[in-house]
Amino acid sequence: MNILAWIVLGLLAGAIAKAIYPGHQGGGILGTILLGIIGAFVGGSLAMLFTTGQLALATPTLSIPGVALAVVGAILAVFIWHLFTRRSAV
Repeated sequence: MNILAWIVLGLLAGAIAKAIYPGHQGGGILGTILLGIIGAFVGGSLAMLFTTGQLALATPTLSIPGVALAVVGAILAVFIWHLFTRRSAV
């Protein structure tokens, strides 16, 4: 997949994931694109794991199912990020 498709997929997936996930994530447009690209890797790799049984670094294509996988991966990435960065209420 070329770089322009990566940026478009990242922007779409990151924006949708930020709209779905509750709370404020911040990060701006570059953070949104990076979140979507990370989500594409996470979603594609999980899909590869569930379909073939092997964990491999894979990315979805720029299609409706590919964007859906990237959004699920981005939501999972935001959730994991908040687990590591949340502050205790002390």
